[in-house]
Amino acid sequence: MEYYNKMICVTVDELTQEYDGQRVMTASNYKQLCARKRLFIARKAGGFGVYALIMYSSLPDRFRARFEAIHGNPEQILEQQRMEKKILKIDKDARDFYMSHILPNGKTLVDTRVEEYTINASVLGLVLTALNERMAKVKALGGGVPKDLWHKALDLSESYRKDYNHTLPNTLRGFRDKMNAYKRDGYVALISGKDGNENTLKITDEAGDQIIALKRSKVPVYTNSQLFAKYNEIAEDKGWKPLKSISSLVSFLERPEVKRRWYDAVHGELAAHQKYTRKHKTALPSFRDSLWYADGTKLNLFYKAYDEKGKLQVRTTQVYEVMDAFSEVMLGYFISDRENFNAQYNAFRMAIQTAGHRPFEIVVDNQGGHKKDEAKDLFKHICHIFRFTAPYSGQSKTIESTFGRFQAQILHQDWRFTGQNITTKRETSRPNLEFIEANKENLYTLEELKAAYAKAREAWNSAKHPATGVSRFEMYQNSVNPDTTAVDQLDMIEMFWLTTQNPATFTASGITIEVDTKKYTYEVLGTDKMPDLEFRKKHTFRQFYVMYDPLDMTQVRLYTKETNGMRYIATAEPYVKVHRNLQEQEPGEMTFIRQMDIRNKQERVNLQLEAAELEMAHGVAPEQFGLNRPRIKGLNLVTAEALMDTAVKQSKPPKQVEIIDVGLLGKQISNLTFNDAALLDKY
Repeated sequence: MEYYNKMICVTVDELTQEYDGQRVMTASNYKQLCARKRLFIARKAGGFGVYALIMYSSLPDRFRARFEAIHGNPEQILEQQRMEKKILKIDKDARDFYMSHILPNGKTLVDTRVEEYTINASVLGLVLTALNERMAKVKALGGGVPKDLWHKALDLSESYRKDYNHTLPNTLRGFRDKMNAYKRDGYVALISGKDGNENTLKITDEAGDQIIALKRSKVPVYTNSQLFAKYNEIAEDKGWKPLKSISSLVSFLERPEVKRRWYDAVHGELAAHQKYTRKHKTALPSFRDSLWYADGTKLNLFYKAYDEKGKLQVRTTQVYEVMDAFSEVMLGYFISDRENFNAQYNAFRMAIQTAGHRPFEIVVDNQGGHKKDEAKDLFKHICHIFRFTAPYSGQSKTIESTFGRFQAQILHQDWRFTGQNITTKRETSRPNLEFIEANKENLYTLEELKAAYAKAREAWNSAKHPATGVSRFEMYQNSVNPDTTAVDQLDMIEMFWLTTQNPATFTASGITIEVDTKKYTYEVLGTDKMPDLEFRKKHTFRQFYVMYDPLDMTQVRLYTKETNGMRYIATAEPYVKVHRNLQEQEPGEMTFIRQMDIRNKQERVNLQLEAAELEMAHGVAPEQFGLNRPRIKGLNLVTAEALMDTAVKQSKPPKQVEIIDVGLLGKQISNLTFNDAALLDKY
């Protein structure tokens, strides 16, 4: 038993040979089943040791039962074999650490760095586990540290580089140093010291051309260190800014737009062609989730509706479908009168939920809706590859032809069938409009239409695939695509939470966005579900891009746009509202109002104290020049002094050579601000 084209297959010998006096079937049974086309031959026997393979799911039930009784469950056996191969288990603790890590500049890591460091930590964790297991075995046998221990560790790390693109050192010394640092310092050891530095490498077009020319040079051929020295020599002569390090040179050369300009000179034109030239897709995939097609089309069932005057009308609508090219399974859909982004969004969201995996590739037609930025951004997050079908290509007709068979085989059975498109020549594919008119009262309502269409899709997915004789959904479920990943909650956020096209400003009244003509206002709350005043101190009147789930607007995420990506700042919740009138106030509202009143007043006093402390320290306080400080409006004397005392008790001495007594300073400020003359005034 083995996977062939990502399908579970068994050999003829496993079916016909005896094992412990038992066999699945006789050779005669096998020949009869093949002649009657009851078995699907996934691969025919050939020369040079090529043996026949039979799709396991095509075996009749009684033979599958015998097979599992003799050999075991092939799916479980193959899955166990697959699990024993090198499969990287992502360290979720590492991901959480890097997502919440604060850089020296006070910012969080961008998403690309979070992913890179998470994979690096996962690989190191796996290698470290393997090292510990080997050392335990060696010690149990009374041996010492093997001489090839670090070589084995490096080999294990490198075996994961191609599949997971980790960026760990590929030299023995570098890898050992990184591993030791990781063992000593943990996750933080993998964070580059360059993170948090807003400065980026600035190389002019002229200087860049010079570097590329040197990289392409054949007389002589430069190493990166030699190229670095040569360029700086030329830069000095031409008055250019020299490069500070070899790493900055390598960083420039590895830019995608730069690398393709020298890659052929170093690796050969054929290698460059294979790496950069677009690949043609000429054949349908042989396993699931490799290619999804999506298209909007007429939903070929009539339904009834009433106009504004109550007159009965016969109508049709549209459906947007997402289909797996391998199995022809319809994965997701959305019914609406227009093929717009909303239809695309809901159909693909359903498809991902049905599949449980990302597709490797998505192909759509050249309709305008697919070319809009919001649609492109959605597809970019869902799959590895997104492209348009070429006009007039046979490839572009795949989903159209499949949908045509769906109409002819499934929808055609319903008397409400509208017929196929106007180009069809078969009279059986055209509707009986007289019958429709005579029975329009019995047509589906729109909701009944949606239910009927859902049932029709289920019938299609349960029907046998014409190439395999196995139900489309069973064929889909039995297939495995090792290059697609299962989706989790964070993946769903990344794929289906939308981001506002333009930033919104967080004001004293929160942050407001508009979705489908409806406005939503949010604010950041603390763990006590009270407004986070610390956040407000730092970010009021800062602009944020808002990420939201259009199907659940109870929570949003705030991001700032940086030069190298989007940076997560905080999660916001609906703005807390209270009733103006006492009659309608709910329990807890008055407590909330009072707490916020105290906190707001405390913040005002804190701000004045901080300002006074700063002014005093730098000799610019009005009191130092015999002048009075303006009073805090709206606060009576007792309240102001109480809040000041609270603020002084909670404050810490400033980090200066000369220690200032905060309590004494606060008392001085209080005395200076609320002088005897001020005591007579009323606020």
